[in-house]
Amino acid sequence: MKGKLYGIGVGPGDPELLTLKALRIVKESQVITVPGDTAQESVAYKIVKGAYPELDTKEIVAIPMPMTKDKKQLEESHEKGAATLAGYLEAGRQVAFLTLGDPTVYSTYIYLHKRIEAMGYPLEIVSGIPSFCAVAARLNTGLVEKAEPLHVFPASYPIDEALDLSGTKILMKAGKKMGGVKEKLRAHGVSCKMVENCGMENERVYSSLEEIPEQAGYYSLIVVKG
Repeated sequence: MKGKLYGIGVGPGDPELLTLKALRIVKESQVITVPGDTAQESVAYKIVKGAYPELDTKEIVAIPMPMTKDKKQLEESHEKGAATLAGYLEAGRQVAFLTLGDPTVYSTYIYLHKRIEAMGYPLEIVSGIPSFCAVAARLNTGLVEKAEPLHVFPASYPIDEALDLSGTKILMKAGKKMGGVKEKLRAHGVSCKMVENCGMENERVYSSLEEIPEQAGYYSLIVVKG
């Protein structure tokens, strides 16, 4: 009997935001996989470890997922990652893949999910709290009201057209491009707030564009209203 793969969203950073369902499936799974070169250095691993100290009693496997836009390199890493997962599933083992936030929003997991699905193995996505919802809560503010639209964009790509849209704009993973992102925000004359490393020990909150530093961590999320 083939094993089943669970793509588990572990939330944005605070272990207390891990869902009961996610925690139950982690406990039930024989193999826990995380993105990265070293499992114990993975942010997703640390989040679950904070809620489930016994995590290391499981078999923990790192799945390298390089941060690059090189299509060939990405394709190769996704194929290798899917092959690793398939090996455990073929052996009848239940596998949980831990991923930050929700697996359906700019997640590294979804590339593996598609390949495992095409191979015919059973699998399931377990929703997690998206980072932009956690950031809005941290800022004590709503994201949208009435008929306002909500737009979510990766800030490492061009954002000019995004900033011209009405409603609330979410700019995710802006860290390495922060200088350029700030220039675009300033040119559009928008007001915004940012939370860096939401829910983590090194969390930082910035209440205006002027407060946002020129360089920030990878897990930096900007909320642009109006």
